[in-house]
Amino acid sequence: MSMIKPWKLISLLFILQLLAGCESKLEQTQKTITQQVLTTEQSIDRLGSAIETGSIRNARLLSEYAQVLKQQKPELTRIANLIAEDATRKGPLYENLAMRLNDVRAETVTLDNAGLLLDELTRINEASKQSLFNDALTDPINVLADMSDGQLARVGAISQYAEQSSGDGTDYGAGSQMVGNPNYGNWQSGSNGTSFWQWYGMYRMLGDLTGRVGYSNWSQNRRYSYYNDYGRSRYTSPKQSVKQAAVETKTRKSFQRKGQSFSSPYAKTRSGSAGLSRSSYTPTKTTSSYSKPKKSFTSTNKASSKTGSFRNSGSRTSRGVSRGK
Repeated sequence: MSMIKPWKLISLLFILQLLAGCESKLEQTQKTITQQVLTTEQSIDRLGSAIETGSIRNARLLSEYAQVLKQQKPELTRIANLIAEDATRKGPLYENLAMRLNDVRAETVTLDNAGLLLDELTRINEASKQSLFNDALTDPINVLADMSDGQLARVGAISQYAEQSSGDGTDYGAGSQMVGNPNYGNWQSGSNGTSFWQWYGMYRMLGDLTGRVGYSNWSQNRRYSYYNDYGRSRYTSPKQSVKQAAVETKTRKSFQRKGQSFSSPYAKTRSGSAGLSRSSYTPTKTTSSYSKPKKSFTSTNKASSKTGSFRNSGSRTSRGVSRGK
């Protein structure tokens, strides 16, 4: 047996040290993400408890608005009950937070996707804050307010009369605050290649009020809504963000082929907010941005052979739901 030359032994030890360093960094990253998952799960559970105990002011108000509207317009009972679900744990706004956490928990952690996972956890954690969730509920509240023909006042936004008097944007009717929000629907391509808003499930009832909303027109003429102007970064999953970017890119190319200019529907914040919490005006502190999405973290987990997983850690926060993940 030949002796190993000293320089080869030194090289081997150096390589082993490098590998050990990489593994140590991965293990540290796994621990950080696992801890953040637990912290985020606790935040979601605290929010759910606050909703159930009536500690979220706008959740109580949403339920009250639904009751008033049903008495005023019994024919809108089904849609009022549906929108009022956001005042509970069963509403899409709350359930989507739990679904997104489950998506993160199911991921295999790599050094490539760790930053994206941490960013998503940060967004979910912030979206679970009571002050921000309270603000997010202003959209469904204002949908009910607009259905009441002025009997119910808008919350967190200027009045319907003031908005119409300003002459800005297009009036798509009651329910327009939810257009563009992937918790309630998504953009679909029509037979002519243009995109239009398609409501999920029973939310299709809102289509009778808004009519057919095309992306090209909406993106240039939409009015204020909490989600589209302040809540999108926190209440949108990476998958949903990628889909939004794809529709925008497709529409921009269509405009360019016609020699027309196109501006992103999120290029500027629409005026119309009133009395939101300070947190809504504060940007999320993450390392990446939904305004320029690359890939969702689910598309990066095959890129590295150095992986770790916490698939089975912790308990599931929510039952599986297929809505707009």
